[in-house]
Amino acid sequence: MGALFTAYHLQVKAIAALTDSGATALWMSRHRIHVPIYAMTPNLASQRKMQLYRNVVPLPLEASADRDTALEQAEELLLSQGVVQRGDFIVLTIGEPMGQPGGTNTLKIVRVGA
Repeated sequence: MGALFTAYHLQVKAIAALTDSGATALWMSRHRIHVPIYAMTPNLASQRKMQLYRNVVPLPLEASADRDTALEQAEELLLSQGVVQRGDFIVLTIGEPMGQPGGTNTLKIVRVGA
């Protein structure tokens, strides 16, 4: 809920949800927010499932055990897809420790390219 609230009030360009199962993206899609949600996962089955979620665009992301590397890859992926430009704000969500199910517990507000 914090990611949705932050994205709405800061008028960010996108929400990037790094997820394995897609549960975070599903929960966010249930709320009517006008900020696009990009769900990034290395799991092909989750990508296919998330195609059906409202306002969610699944994107493939390489598996990484390092949080900072994963967040950097997510930012670069959004840049390469043309979703954001340098200087735009995005909200990133991720669960730690990475690779273990149990929910999202980290929120980061990022200025792209800064």
